[in-house]
Amino acid sequence: MNGEVSWTEGGGYVGKTGGGKTFGIYGPEAPSPMEMVLHSHAACSLIDVIDGLKDRIDNVEYATVEVEADRADQAPRVFTGIRFRYIVKGDVPELLVRRLIESSHQNYCSVGIMITGSGASLEWELEML
Repeated sequence: MNGEVSWTEGGGYVGKTGGGKTFGIYGPEAPSPMEMVLHSHAACSLIDVIDGLKDRIDNVEYATVEVEADRADQAPRVFTGIRFRYIVKGDVPELLVRRLIESSHQNYCSVGIMITGSGASLEWELEML
């Protein structure tokens, strides 16, 4: 994996992946690096859940995860606590969704495992609609 980040004179940064994808960072219209990490954690986990529902994906009407985080008061201002609220609407077994969420956090979501491995607590809840 490789890429680059460049400063722009307009007051922000642009990232470019090795595959040529570009994205804004820490500018007037772009998230900060810590916001990107937090949202990457949420995306990583939700991707795991949706991938796990592959045989039942036609039954999923809606899936989202809301995320909140606490950070240390002093530098380095690492995450100290993460809270997820998964909301899933559709005809899928709640027990299966719960198992997929657990599996994501324990085994598959590398972003989240890095965050909790550095000492942040993780709490989550599931609302089935």
